[in-house]
Parts: sequence; structure tokens; C-alpha cells
Amino acid sequence: MEPHPPQAPALPPVEDLLARLDRQRLPRHIAVIMDGNGRWAEQRSLPRLAGHEAGAESVRAVIEACGELHIEALTLYTFSAENWARPAHEVSGLMRLIDRTLRRELPELHQKGVRIRAIGCLGELPDFVQQTLADARGLTADNPGLHLNLAINYGGRVEIVDAARALAAAVAAGQMRQDDISEQTFAARLYDPEMPDPDLLIRTAGEMRVSNYLLWQIAYAEIVVVPTLWPDFRRPHLLQCLVEYQGRTRTFGRVLDL
Repeated sequence: MEPHPPQAPALPPVEDLLARLDRQRLPRHIAVIMDGNGRWAEQRSLPRLAGHEAGAESVRAVIEACGELHIEALTLYTFSAENWARPAHEVSGLMRLIDRTLRRELPELHQKGVRIRAIGCLGELPDFVQQTLADARGLTADNPGLHLNLAINYGGRVEIVDAARALAAAVAAGQMRQDDISEQTFAARLYDPEMPDPDLLIRTAGEMRVSNYLLWQIAYAEIVVVPTLWPDFRRPHLLQCLVEYQGRTRTFGRVLDL
């Protein structure tokens, strides 16, 4: 007999988790590294793309939960710049999955007031994915609800280099002085300067690294790593992460009086 996949640790009931949350201290912006799709599939002797497809259900659950909690922004690490190194069939399958899932979910997301944005080197994506992203951004641009940011073909170091290049070009063109460069003028050249920095970074599947994700923006984010593989991540897991987040003392580098 093949071994069964390991069982995720049991969580308290949703009602208990909700009762422990202070609705006045929820994060404005949650960023998620959705890790473990491949391992989830391998544990079940399925192709890796089956894990990515299963992970789409977790995306839906987390978006719905963030909307219900009135979280301002959610950024999902959808496809990293390094993911192009994966086998060609997996990459093409991921591109089709991103396109298909977004087109399928777009009407409901729009109806719920979700505003969709994308960050990354979007011009390097297949034309059909670029078009679907453009359609989603255009349709939802004025929506007042959750700001859903999809990090696609994204790398934190590339984003920083692109911002530095933009500043260098502005100085060379005489539009600003070198002495005008500051954290604020740098941040204004990032892919989405309107996006608040993440308060909470969640990584699934137990890996203790940030994987070139929002390197500038997560400078003071609280990081919660959970062992659950992404396809198994649901609303209770998000609530548990929020409970842990609210148990932290955020100092932003300041010394607290004891």
C-alpha cells in the first residue's frame, strides 16, 4: 500500500479563532508565498500541475476570507521570475492555469468589489496572459473592496534594480538631484507605489525563507510560517495566522520602555 499523505495539524474551530481576533488590529496588507503545490501532488502520486490546480481552491478561500474581514490588500506570489527554470510543460501549464482561473473567477471577484492588480515583469508573459490581466485590471479598477495583487513573473531584486534605474534616469535627465533620492522617492518607483507595505507575510509548507519576494516592502513585516501545504490551506489556517500576528509586539526597530 502507498503511504497516506501526512495529516495537517488540527486547528481550533473557526468560531474560536474569530472570537480571539481583535478586528481593530488586523493587518492592512497580507502577502502570501503559496508554497507546497508540487509536494502535495507528489504525495498523492499526481502530476505537479494537479497540485497547482488544487492550490487554486486555496486562493479562492483566502480571497473570500480577506474580503469578509475587510483586509485592505492581499498579494499572492503567483509566479516568480525564477519559475521559468522549471520544465517547459509545467511553465506552460501554469500560464494556462493562471489565465483560465482568472477568467473563471473574474465575474464573481468583480461582483464582490475586488480590485485586481498585477506586479512583475508583465511584458515577458505570454500575450494571452497579458490580455487577461489587462481585462481584469480594467474591469475592476474602480472597485472599492479588497485590493488583490498578483505577483507574476516577479522578483524582488529585479524590482529594486528597476526602481534604481528609474531614479538614475531621472537624475540624468535633470528631473531630480542625487540628493533628492530618499526612501520615499525610491518607493515611488516600485511596481505598485500605492500598495502599503505588508504587515504580515505568510509562507506555507514550512520553508524558512522569503524567496526574493517583496524584499523592499517586507522590511518590518511579521512573518508566519506554517507547515500546511498550500492546497490544504483554508480559512481556519488564515485565521490562525492572524491570531499569531496579533500576539506579536511590532516595534519597527524602536526600543520599547520596559
